[in-house]
Amino acid sequence: MRTQEQINEIVRLLLAEYPQADCTLDWRKDYELLFSVRLAAQCTDERVNMITPALFARFPTLQSFAEADVAEVEQYVHSCGFYRAKARDIVACAKVLLEKYNGQLPRTMEELTALPGVGRKTANLILGDVFRIPGSTVVDTHCIRITNLLGIVDGLKEPEKIERELRKVLPPEHSSDFCHCIVLHGRAVCVARRPQCDACCLKELCQHYETTQKEN
Repeated sequence: MRTQEQINEIVRLLLAEYPQADCTLDWRKDYELLFSVRLAAQCTDERVNMITPALFARFPTLQSFAEADVAEVEQYVHSCGFYRAKARDIVACAKVLLEKYNGQLPRTMEELTALPGVGRKTANLILGDVFRIPGSTVVDTHCIRITNLLGIVDGLKEPEKIERELRKVLPPEHSSDFCHCIVLHGRAVCVARRPQCDACCLKELCQHYETTQKEN
């Protein structure tokens, strides 16, 4: 396991390496980010960004989503996979936001995760990126894999358990940015099937790298 000093340095190096780290989904309105994250489940952000311009042009308001025919929404999101469930959740979510929250996104984990199709990962993203709430920690597949490799967590695979551990050790004001940096790092350097350890800015602090170096 890494010490708190090492973890703080990992955060510092990641923020320096990816100073513009942010969510790679395109959005302008708060609810657009919520719907885009739902579409991104089991799909790439790149693919989602390809289909949302037409989707948001066809349904330009939350009211229009709430009144939409789910079958028509399906046509716009078909290429994202699991399109029936995603279209159903988007329309249902729009209705709840209008009926219960006057068209605004709620600001708590409990309220967000009660929305159709919204889990803790999505809720944390909204809390961090929309409301800038410190401590918001998005645990995706990159975060699960890389925090274990680094030694920030030890053998944990369950996202909620990892989230709890990260909340204990990450500076709250940098939690959201850390998670965005980890995604970019996982795509560019610490790639699952071909990690480029020698090019990694974190190698001197990485538990996995230490282990492999000793073995070699």
